[in-house]
Parts: sequence; C-alpha cells; structure tokens
Amino acid sequence: MSKIKIGISSCLLGEEVRFNGGHKHSSICTKELAKYFKFKSVCPEMGIGLGVPRKPIRLVGETKQPRAVAVDDSTIDVTDKLKAFAKKTIPQLQDISGYIFIKGSPSCGVFRVKVYRENGMPNENPGSGIFAKAIIENFPLLPVEEAGRLSDPVLKENFINRVFAYNAWQQLIQGDFKISDLTGFHSRYKYTLMSHNSDACLKLGRMLANPGTITIEELAHNYIDLFMQTLSCKATRKTNTNVLMHLQGYLKNKLDRKQTESLCEVIEQYRVGILPIIVPISLLKGFFHSHPNKYIQQQAFLQPYPEDLSLRNRI
Repeated sequence: MSKIKIGISSCLLGEEVRFNGGHKHSSICTKELAKYFKFKSVCPEMGIGLGVPRKPIRLVGETKQPRAVAVDDSTIDVTDKLKAFAKKTIPQLQDISGYIFIKGSPSCGVFRVKVYRENGMPNENPGSGIFAKAIIENFPLLPVEEAGRLSDPVLKENFINRVFAYNAWQQLIQGDFKISDLTGFHSRYKYTLMSHNSDACLKLGRMLANPGTITIEELAHNYIDLFMQTLSCKATRKTNTNVLMHLQGYLKNKLDRKQTESLCEVIEQYRVGILPIIVPISLLKGFFHSHPNKYIQQQAFLQPYPEDLSLRNRI
C-alpha cells in the first residue's frame, strides 16, 4: 500500500527549527508511524523568515482572535505573516489525510495554547496557534492531533483510525462516484460508526437510503461531515462491547458450546476492563476465518489499519 500523506510540524521530525535552535523529535511519528505515513513537514515560523535562533513569540489578546507577538517586544507582531503563510501553504496540503501539530506552540498548537492578557497574565481561556487554526478552518474534516497527546493509547488509536478512514474516503470520491459507492463505504464502516455513536450510524444510513433531491456531491458532503464528527467521538468499552456482541450474533449456530462460552467470557472480560479489545477481536477474526461471512470480513472495525501498529493492544 502507498503511504498516506500527513502534515506535520517540522520540529517533530527532529528538524532544528525551534526558536532556540532545538527540536521536539517524536519517536512515535518517526519510528512507529513513518512506515505508513509520508510526512509533509511545515514550520510556519521558519516559513515567514524568522530564522534560528529567534525571539520566542506568544499569543496575546482575545482568545478567539489573539495576536502573535514577540515575548519581550510587543511591537514585533507576526500574526498577519503567519496567516499569509497559511494561505500560501494550504494549496500544497490538499492531498493530506491528517495533521500532527506540536503542543503549546503559538503558531502550531491546537489545544489549550496559552493566550496572555496585555498585562502579561494568562487568559483563563486557552486558544489555538495562528497557523494551526487557519489549517483547521480550511480543512474542517481533517483529523488533527498534537504529538504529545499521541502518548495516550486511546487518543492515538482514535486519531490513526480517523486518518485511515478519511484517506479511504478521499480515494473513494476521486473522479466520478455513484450512490452505490457511498452505500458500499457506509456498509464497510457500519460497525466502526456504531462503536462511536449508534444513533449517528442510523442517521447516516437513512441519509443514504433517502437522499431526496440533492445532488450526489451534496449528499457526499453531508455524509462525510457527520461521519468524521462521529469518529471524533471516542469509542468506549460499552459501545465497543455492543459491537462485539453484534458480530458474535453472526456466529450463531456456527460455534460449539465451548467456543461460544469462550467468546462470551472474553467479551465480558474486555467489557469490565480486564482485557484489551485486541483479544476479543482476534478471537472473532479466528472464528470468522473458520466460518467465512463476506459482509463481516469487509468490516473496517475488524481491521481499521495495519495490524502491526498494535494500537488495540492497550485499549
């Protein structure tokens, strides 16, 4: 398979572009994810010509519309330059399927970036970096995450899951596509969606079954908007257990008593937190290998991304 293109803050790849000449190398990105991701490296502060080393900048003013200014000299304001750089960079990012940003950066941070008042005290409400905000506003469906948060197994799995799903969608809608292509995609991701929000899964199914008079392009837009919103919600042991039990139903009258009891026990042990989800999924995959079911075997829930990423071993 070809590598999926992902935007990334340059410092996370070990590039010495930080204000002090350092980097923020992420081994998760360069060692674990690089096998499947092709990174498009961007450093907006270098991109606007600040150089290395440089005066550090911070966000000042209103949380929703802060300015990026030098820490020790508020007359140095690079807000408009960062916005202009984002506008220039966006056309080069049309083919990416996700973005990994550096945490806390006034240009690239996504969550809880400190915004300071004019008196130098932090604002109660954090904001987002100038460049990151522009990218997210231009690509509202794009899976984004901060590198530091990838240390959380649940957040990491959720992000990678969204990236692979969004990439599959991007490939689907290249060129001409039909309603049958959309329904096929939905069929493949039915149990993935159910594991995140069963009501949204039903709504998406109805959306495709009764499209009304809108164009297929409008239908696709409406579908993927809710689809990506749904996947952004974290799946839980409760919702995953519901899916596992649905999948178990397809093995009714296929397994002997001992196999059925073993599967039920493993699913219950996952539900109460004793086992990671990889255990019941592996057992189900083994049973479906012995008792093939075309509909189940095409379900993304069972194999949403390459197995050797080992993302389900800790959740």
